[in-house]
Amino acid sequence: MNPSERYSRQTLFGGIGVEGQARLGTGRCAVIGCGALGSVLANTLVRAGVGFVRIVDRDFVDLSNLQRQVLFNERDVQDRLPKAEAARRRLSEVNSEIEIEAVVEDVDATNVLRLVDDVDVILDGSDNFALRYLVNDASLELGIPWIYGAAVGSYGLTMTIRPHETPCLRCVFPSPPPAEHSPTCDTAGVLGPIINMIASVQACEAIKLLAGKIESLSPYLLQMDVWDLTFRPLKIANARQGDSCPACGHGQRDYLRAETRSTLTTLCGRNAIQISHRERRDVDLEALARKLAGVGEVERNAYLLRLKTPDHEITVFRDGRAIVGGTDDAAAARSLYARFIGD
Repeated sequence: MNPSERYSRQTLFGGIGVEGQARLGTGRCAVIGCGALGSVLANTLVRAGVGFVRIVDRDFVDLSNLQRQVLFNERDVQDRLPKAEAARRRLSEVNSEIEIEAVVEDVDATNVLRLVDDVDVILDGSDNFALRYLVNDASLELGIPWIYGAAVGSYGLTMTIRPHETPCLRCVFPSPPPAEHSPTCDTAGVLGPIINMIASVQACEAIKLLAGKIESLSPYLLQMDVWDLTFRPLKIANARQGDSCPACGHGQRDYLRAETRSTLTTLCGRNAIQISHRERRDVDLEALARKLAGVGEVERNAYLLRLKTPDHEITVFRDGRAIVGGTDDAAAARSLYARFIGD
């Protein structure tokens, strides 16, 4: 295939041109989370010709994802494919000329630096504040820019963060909002159009960075509501806290230096709990399938094993993580995991 033909409409745009397209071709990015925002981000950047795209996600494709997660289909749901791998397969058919890496892992303080230290920009496709603050720490530690994004209901926001050049996440949001005041897709739902709008802005900011168009980057925290059709750009240059910010001012890495991993995570919109071990394990899925053969319906592929019982569904990944479906009670999830999988 002729690369110049593939990107011809993009290079015609004055902001990119031939030189900018060449820079995109050598650019490297990591998309952290391949759910709603992440799937749009990965799709856009692969089609734009970014040379290397790493897609990191801990979860598998679920039927409720198809309303807004643009890379997946019903076959992916049936096959219980991890989102990162399903995205890689789909996007490899779109653009075989670039490198796409799928990483099926839960991002935490033990692996985040390894996952992002060789890229030029980090894209936020996550769904929780703790992970965003962790990415903020990694960005500051490595000097790699990242692009924050969030969306719930009909509302979303995004901003571009360049370490020590712009305010960091903790300059603008010194601490995570209280859980009781933070809507989630469980409590407020989410409309597909706001996902596409926020992720498209994020992707465009990444393209500017990778093409070397720093002067064109947004100086705003952009807020938008697709239902009310309102847009509110908030200039954040003065929000930089300098010496008063614990992260970019004092060099504290509270999230990156966390001594232990979070072992229980409630998954948005899933009535499910993720259980992680502090130390990653190498699970023999074939042996586990034999062990569980008489317990319930067992399905296995190269990435995970799924046990279905009348009331619950437990999905075990090769790194020892498990998603216990059918409950949002942490104690019940632990009990089910111990009963069927072991400690």
